[in-house]
Amino acid sequence: MAISKLSQQEMLDAGVHFGHLKKKWNPKMLPYIFMERKGIHIIDLNKTQEKLDEAAAALRSIAKSGRKILFVATKKQAKEIVQEAAKQVNMPFVTERWLGGMLTNFVTIRKSIKKKQSIEKLLGDGALNNITKKERLMLGRQQEKLDKVLGGIENLPRIPAALFLVDISHEHIALAEAKNLGIKTIGVVDTNSDPTKVDFAIPANDDATKSIQLITNYLVEAIKEGLAERKKALRLKGERFPSFFWRTHSDQNVDHIEEENTWLIPYSFKWNDFQMIDKLNDQVSTPSAFRKLYGIEKQMQVSQANLMNFLKQ
Repeated sequence: MAISKLSQQEMLDAGVHFGHLKKKWNPKMLPYIFMERKGIHIIDLNKTQEKLDEAAAALRSIAKSGRKILFVATKKQAKEIVQEAAKQVNMPFVTERWLGGMLTNFVTIRKSIKKKQSIEKLLGDGALNNITKKERLMLGRQQEKLDKVLGGIENLPRIPAALFLVDISHEHIALAEAKNLGIKTIGVVDTNSDPTKVDFAIPANDDATKSIQLITNYLVEAIKEGLAERKKALRLKGERFPSFFWRTHSDQNVDHIEEENTWLIPYSFKWNDFQMIDKLNDQVSTPSAFRKLYGIEKQMQVSQANLMNFLKQ
């Protein structure tokens, strides 16, 4: 089922149409500008919807193929919105500082991620009981620093298939690296930026929180559709996903996890739970350690009432 198009009123309410001052404009944005009002360019919302649909179709296709889309937004007003959106679809994200070479020197970045994971393991399993409090504190700070910058791409095993960027001028380093590697780029482009620098330019206000939220949510819904189509196609082929059990040293566990092309789908079995859950999409929180490690906050709950649905899916 196709996602509903945004209404003109929704976009107006979110301020999607507000561009920058005329003196800051990029002439290449001319095809997307509706008019000038009080020295401010007004974006043509018909063009916004047209380009938004093109971008959504591209992201849906990438998600359906099982490839990863990297969400990038390091400006203050976009960080939290984009991070939460990426987590909804289990996609990697960068919302803090973009490290130079994050894509073009990906091998080195992966080494830094492994270093971060090693420190976490050492601090967690009690292997460092003999070190001083100062040394433990320094390791903890190093781990926090690495987690802040690299935590969002920890589960990115290879170069992503596409980048979604909010404000392509602000994220010019990430954009340059993606173009250098031939990675598809989708960007929210305001009137002060060059839309020809990305493969899919979405003309819209990239400063207002409501505008960023509206555009990002629309694209996330398209990605969800692609993921659902992929899952359905694999089920029809009779393919079963690799599954496993997860537990920590502190006895936090997830009863059953299916891995679908690097996506993890956790399940909680509540066989003796008197509160029967009829639908598999009813969810409960994941253990804190699992949530921190994989960024997945909810797990499906399976009981006697919905077991057959679980086995059939």
